[in-house]
Amino acid sequence: MVVIAFAVLIPMMMQMPGPEVPLGWSYNPSTWLQRAPILALALLSFFLARYMAAFQLGHISRVWDPIFGNDTVLVLGSDLSKSFPISDAGLGAFTYLIELLSDFMGDPRRWRTMPWMVALFGFMVVPLGIVSVVLIMLQPVIVGAWCTACLLSALFMLIMIALSLDEVIAMLQFLMQTHRVGKSVWRAFWLGGDALGDNRTPQRSETDHPRQMFWGVTVPWNLLVTAVLGAWLMVAPSVFETQGLAADSDHILGALVVTFAIIAFAEVTRAARFINIALALGIIVLPWLFGGATLPSGINDLIIGVLIIALSIPPGKIKNTYSGWNALIV
Repeated sequence: MVVIAFAVLIPMMMQMPGPEVPLGWSYNPSTWLQRAPILALALLSFFLARYMAAFQLGHISRVWDPIFGNDTVLVLGSDLSKSFPISDAGLGAFTYLIELLSDFMGDPRRWRTMPWMVALFGFMVVPLGIVSVVLIMLQPVIVGAWCTACLLSALFMLIMIALSLDEVIAMLQFLMQTHRVGKSVWRAFWLGGDALGDNRTPQRSETDHPRQMFWGVTVPWNLLVTAVLGAWLMVAPSVFETQGLAADSDHILGALVVTFAIIAFAEVTRAARFINIALALGIIVLPWLFGGATLPSGINDLIIGVLIIALSIPPGKIKNTYSGWNALIV
């Protein structure tokens, strides 16, 4: 990590003069304060994955789980994990390390000075977050067990997605603006470019207050409650003794509800909450079509589904301006 940081990352900062705030935006999504929580979460996720990889590779003989006990051993030694040609936890640790290093690279103008790095970082964060959620959805379905470290790393990944999406949107808008003024998008993508106009949008005053780390992300109470309902749905089959495909439906749809509720915390992807309306319809209907649901579980699914639909309609407060992207925030 030290060699990569000092031999590659720091020499390739590609600093350029000019404004730091994207055209039409009220804040800069690439400041060090904005990237700090992503760096912290990537580091925590790296150590979690490293610990699980040590068990899979035989460097330690047991793995500690404060909630699910021996279930983590079952998950890490399952046929699902062994289906990978290498340690899946080790692959996760490697990917978290790449995310950590790529988020460290670049100055506060990297949304326009290093679009390729922002694109690489976004590609690493979003697909990995989706893979983590998919693996968690498959744990109770295929393995029949839970893993605390897996749950934490997936939660951290979802939060990282919400925190990083604004910088990706700023980079894409910069490339589109470059195309509109007739400049080479290919050159701007690899070598960066200058500001394409004066930003007359009122800007938020930058401070050293920790709240600045979360500009671009708000947590409306309705989306927070939606995420809690999705988490409850993931454990409901154990409470109501639901069997078969009905239980699998609750596990998978609950995890997806949590996923899109947290992604919708980001103001630029607030519209993702509407996906939960479609998922809520599935929560209400699918358990009865599949069979295996009990009367209490069916009533629970009905109540949870109706609540998720109602809670997914209000957009919550939008505090920032994102140039033309605000029209897509509904």
